[in-house]
Amino acid sequence: MKSAHFILAFCLLALASPLAYASDPSSLQDFCVAIGDHKDGVFVNGKFCKDPKLAKAEDFYYSGLNIPRNTSNPVGSTVTPVNVAQIPGLNTLGISLVRIDYGPNGGLNPPHTHPRATEILVVVEGTLYVGFVTSNTDNRLITKVLYPGDVFVFPIGLIHFQFNVGKTKAVAFAGLSSQNPGVITIANAVFGPNPSINPDILVKAFQLDKNVVKKLQSKFWWANN
Repeated sequence: MKSAHFILAFCLLALASPLAYASDPSSLQDFCVAIGDHKDGVFVNGKFCKDPKLAKAEDFYYSGLNIPRNTSNPVGSTVTPVNVAQIPGLNTLGISLVRIDYGPNGGLNPPHTHPRATEILVVVEGTLYVGFVTSNTDNRLITKVLYPGDVFVFPIGLIHFQFNVGKTKAVAFAGLSSQNPGVITIANAVFGPNPSINPDILVKAFQLDKNVVKKLQSKFWWANN
């Protein structure tokens, strides 16, 4: 009988677990302004918290997102992040923002992923060809050409990109569902890590000639994020 009760309890816990972990727990305080390492601080979500009574407006403030960025780099784009590193008050709030500037005639935010966030992007200037690729095994490419005022969503973890198909510069803003979404630029991660990935691995993975792989590994991979 005891064993039957144990099995029943185990099954109930197993069924309940997905519900218990379906979302982040509710915050038990108004905010957790991030501060540097502090032996007396409270460590929450990767950051120590400032005493809430010492919080000030500057902890929740950032200025300058209206300023155009230089796009004269190999990929023709620059991403300006506003996450917990720029606004300490974002810690634990699960949201952040970026501005993306694209140079004319092919400015590219290269294929990349955000391991911890879904992204919602709005175009405010120019014309962008955007898209993302679904996971294995379909690997379906979903794309759209966007104009000022258009909005597009990139689901969490999926490879996505934006490409300026206009003759003038383009600007977009994007919200992300994490205070620290992270970014993995595919080409940089594969061909530009330190130390380099063994070329034999990339030869087999990408079905390329070894000389091509070595040439790609020798390039300077620009980080626009």
